[in-house]
Amino acid sequence: MEKFGKSQPVKRLEDTRFLTGQGRYIDDIAPDGAVHAVFVRSQVAHGRFQPVDLGEVRAMPGVVAAYAAEDLEAMGIDYVMRGELVDNADGSKGADVARPLLARGKVRFVGEAITMIVAETRDAAKDAAEALWVDTESLPAKVDFTEAGGEAIHDETPDNVSFDWSVGDHAAVEAVFQSAAHVVKTRVVDSRVIANSLEPRGCYADWDGERLHFNYGGQGVWGTKTAMATCLGLDEEAVHVMTPDVGGGFGMKGFDYPEYFVVAAASKALERPVRWMSERTEGMLTDNGGRDLISESELAFDADLKLIGYRVDTVCNLGAYNSGYAQFIQSELFAKVAQGVYDVRDVALRCRGIHTNTTQIDAYRGAGRPEAIFTLERSMDNAARTLGVDPLELRRKSFIRPDKFPYKTVLADTYDVGEFDKVLTRAESESDLAGFAARRAASEAAGKLRGLGLCYYIESILGDPSEHARVIFEEDGTVSLYVGTQSNGQGHETVFATFLSDHTGIPVEAIRIVQGDSDMIPAGGGTGGSRSVTTQSAATLTTVGTIVTQFADYLGEKNNTEGVEFDDEVFRIPGSNETPSMLDVAAMARADGRNELLDVREKSTLPAMSFPNGAHVAEVEIDPDTGVARVVRYSVTDDFGNLINPTLAEGQVHGGVAQGIGQALTEQVIYDDDGQLLSGSFMDYGMPRADDLPMISFASEPTPSTTNPMGMKGCGEAGTVGALAAVANAVADALSTRDVAMVDMPFTSAKVWRALNGAMAAE
Repeated sequence: MEKFGKSQPVKRLEDTRFLTGQGRYIDDIAPDGAVHAVFVRSQVAHGRFQPVDLGEVRAMPGVVAAYAAEDLEAMGIDYVMRGELVDNADGSKGADVARPLLARGKVRFVGEAITMIVAETRDAAKDAAEALWVDTESLPAKVDFTEAGGEAIHDETPDNVSFDWSVGDHAAVEAVFQSAAHVVKTRVVDSRVIANSLEPRGCYADWDGERLHFNYGGQGVWGTKTAMATCLGLDEEAVHVMTPDVGGGFGMKGFDYPEYFVVAAASKALERPVRWMSERTEGMLTDNGGRDLISESELAFDADLKLIGYRVDTVCNLGAYNSGYAQFIQSELFAKVAQGVYDVRDVALRCRGIHTNTTQIDAYRGAGRPEAIFTLERSMDNAARTLGVDPLELRRKSFIRPDKFPYKTVLADTYDVGEFDKVLTRAESESDLAGFAARRAASEAAGKLRGLGLCYYIESILGDPSEHARVIFEEDGTVSLYVGTQSNGQGHETVFATFLSDHTGIPVEAIRIVQGDSDMIPAGGGTGGSRSVTTQSAATLTTVGTIVTQFADYLGEKNNTEGVEFDDEVFRIPGSNETPSMLDVAAMARADGRNELLDVREKSTLPAMSFPNGAHVAEVEIDPDTGVARVVRYSVTDDFGNLINPTLAEGQVHGGVAQGIGQALTEQVIYDDDGQLLSGSFMDYGMPRADDLPMISFASEPTPSTTNPMGMKGCGEAGTVGALAAVANAVADALSTRDVAMVDMPFTSAKVWRALNGAMAAE
């Protein structure tokens, strides 16, 4: 592969493997002879059940074992899962609700695991599961999260309020609102979504008599390794966690689930490998969901329409248990970018988390930042319409000016750089805003309503700022790069290999990426929060620096000279015409017995994370006869700083926009009053399809970040962060031509049709 320079578009190296069916996923690699696990799950959302008699099930053909909570306790496993806790406004901690691995006498959502059956074949396990009767007394189900109260789901939360969090000087903000020239209120509904990764969750466990080998489709192996050791009472050295190819994660696979621990416990007890793979409806019932919050937003403006105050009161659904970082998402992570790109110094937030008899809510592509930007940018759009001003100019009046960076936000972080007006001006051109009036007229002539929506977003990169990299020069002349992140389909093999190649001159085809193995990689931050390329590239750059220094010193010693230099492709030795490549030097060192130079591992820690930002402009066309809304034009102008691989960055934006459009237009999670999921299949849940999406225009208008040596900003979640409000604002703009003020997301055809016909009836 020829070297044309850094940051060049490169085709994904892994795609040939994936597109020809050579990917190796959990269900492909489970050990021969592994027995199959199937879970018996609750059919009611809230209820008490009698101890389950597993005697008959254990005697069924092919059944190897069956486990209920009591069996785990008899095995010495009393492990429960707990989520992280925020600080309440009164200084106390959020409710510390424990989640059992298998339900203990009470079920709290449809799909909660009650027993696990292990059999020689999957069909035998399913037959036994269908034969098992769980005697359950139904209790009233709480599905509405908009207020406290109802039947208590947990003893720790008699009113079902998990936390009541607040930040900001509420008294000062109230004073600003009292003196404001204009106040605009907006109610913003951020609807629930199901992640629906291409590959469902799955795992296998294999106890070899001394160590547990656990393999699962996840977003990092090290947290699971620690949790698994704790659960099974093992030293961490006795647990080996691996992750193969993963077909999508989106945050949903970034957390542990009860099934993993029960499968591992069974393997240890049976001394046989045990495998489990979720089915689609099973996943829709049990995978962590996303979003599901309602915010009451208020914006205060002075007489010149400069934003001077902002406050939000949010209530969010946590589902039945406190999963992972659920308490943090609509509180502290929301606060990270709550004020967006606006220079407003009086901001206050409040959030209450409510438990319901529904599946858990946790991180989903963006985790708090899409929710915050959606709330703010829907509010800004509504304010522009209410005040009768141009939505772009209203935003420009309050942009943080470039000379104010680094800019400490009121509630959370410090933005390092930003040129928001420059990006918005580029977005105007890229989206051809000047031609919108003509496009709207053409739509109206065809009997359609056309609307334009803008979202100017900013997001904060999350996760561990530290990462490790290890480079090994192998005997066969290839190089292995060990990384602490975990690809879920983003193209990590390509970007990491090309980055190493760019800085070393090693051909890309000679580089192998090693990931997802706790034995081979002792520590890592995993994948999530758009951190992977930034943190991993910084660690790789640090490692390359060490290699260059050591190789230069070695060449100096070998040639009895000083001042050996490296120019990203070859070493240059004073007084010599030789220009050895890095692979050449590695071969010399091996021949000289200098093997210590051939295995280099370094760790780097970024001083701060970066803040991607940009402008999304969507155009939506609505058929008033059917209520069908379609996104017909979409333009993205992003500031991702320096692009490491432009093609991959654009691909990430496309994927994120697709998820945002899906949530805005088609994806609707529906529970009935009894807590039954009515949208638990692809016949009932509207995943976005190719014909739901327009061509997506992408432009880069970079301001390099100052928080990492590459000057880059993460891109993995940016598409979703911007898409929600852009599409919602476009729908609102189209409906406003018929005096329909607000419709809550998702904008399904039935909902839009009812809104339009209600307006027509009123006329």
